[in-house]
Amino acid sequence: MHWIKWKRAISVMLVLWLAAGALWTAGSLLGAVPALAKTGQGSEEAGSAVFVIPVKHTVEQGLYAFLKRAFKEAEEGRAAHVILVVNTLGGEVVSASDIGELIRSSSIPTTAYVEGKAVSAGTYIALNADHIAMQPGSTIGSAAVVNGSTGEMIQNPKVVSFWVSQMTEAAKLNGRDPAIAAAMVDVQATVALKDKIGRDKQAGEILSLSHSEANKVGYSDYTASSVQEVAEWLGLGQRTLIEVQPSIAEEVARFLIHPAVSTVLLIIGIAGIAIELLVPGFGVPGIMGMLAMGLFFFGSYLSGFAGMESVVLFVLGVVLLFIEIFVPSFGILGLLGSASLVAGVVIAAPDPRSGILSLAIAFVAALVIVVLFARTHRGRGVWNKFILRDKLTTEEGYLSAASKELLVGQEGIAVTPLRPAGTALLADQRVDVITSGQFIEANTPVQVVKVEGTWVVVKAVEARTD
Repeated sequence: MHWIKWKRAISVMLVLWLAAGALWTAGSLLGAVPALAKTGQGSEEAGSAVFVIPVKHTVEQGLYAFLKRAFKEAEEGRAAHVILVVNTLGGEVVSASDIGELIRSSSIPTTAYVEGKAVSAGTYIALNADHIAMQPGSTIGSAAVVNGSTGEMIQNPKVVSFWVSQMTEAAKLNGRDPAIAAAMVDVQATVALKDKIGRDKQAGEILSLSHSEANKVGYSDYTASSVQEVAEWLGLGQRTLIEVQPSIAEEVARFLIHPAVSTVLLIIGIAGIAIELLVPGFGVPGIMGMLAMGLFFFGSYLSGFAGMESVVLFVLGVVLLFIEIFVPSFGILGLLGSASLVAGVVIAAPDPRSGILSLAIAFVAALVIVVLFARTHRGRGVWNKFILRDKLTTEEGYLSAASKELLVGQEGIAVTPLRPAGTALLADQRVDVITSGQFIEANTPVQVVKVEGTWVVVKAVEARTD
């Protein structure tokens, strides 16, 4: 029976490993095919190309992973220039900081072309570029720090001060007024702009600039209707424009690493694998759990956050926890398994804090699911081996001690003096007996008159002559 359970556990682990390997291979193949499109006219020589990279949708770690890959391709292709097409309402501060560092550290000159909106984190990304060009009707600014869940503006002085310093330093990179950058972040900041744009930034509001206003205050260097116009303004109009687009795998990965999606995947993964191990025989929960964990690591791997070591740690953690169920180790294997599982998930997360938070939520939710599932299938599962379900009653055939009722009427001999308790030899067995109060000498014939529980009551038998 134990061998069957061990075989099942080994099968579950092998399937989990194979599923993760298949997803890993698929991700590597999909991610290895860059989405490039050439436009414009000019030399096909790589060194003459201008790489056009979109910075659109939400600013998060998936976007950073894509931009990291795009800049690497631009450097390998010896690009003459990189044009970032920015159209975003912002996103995560941490991701924006990573993207800003990526732009600053690149050896390729970079221009941010604001096509629509460069709001919040999008403004910071644009400020890190060497040049900023804006489309007619576009805006830049409104970079206050807000709560990602509620959308409310964060007023914590430390948080605001940090983001103000980030924005002002980015503005200083190319000689832009840092006071304007601060006014885009801090609701309490003021800046005199009436002589330039006809209005001052007052306390209680966040500064946002239209394309024409940004041009007047030095936050836009040129107004262009298209990327081609930007290239011509840069003197690169005859160069080949190579548009870098996210691959299918990268788009999928960006969806999978979203905090809400990754947390749901962890809940399904942990609950499914736990149900399959503790209540074997269903199959579906185990398959769903393995697929969910495979997708979790797949998204993290393609986004550049996870390596094979995170999968190894997770699988090792599940194996150790399973062994702990059948081979008690005073909790040592359980602790090692838990630590390994947590480490595997946290390493694969975009950052440790979000990984721990998602894992904690997933553990609580998965625990509730497993308990509810176990209660509806309480007749199955490995815990049944630890639970005594039979009723230990006399009616069921269980006796707490050997029955002595059959001794009633038996005759024997007192082995020891009965005063009133002692030992008698009955049916060739030494039995503890007691009298009704009288003393009986040793070697006196006795007879069992009644049995009360464990007490065997005897009386002396008068000698008889035949």
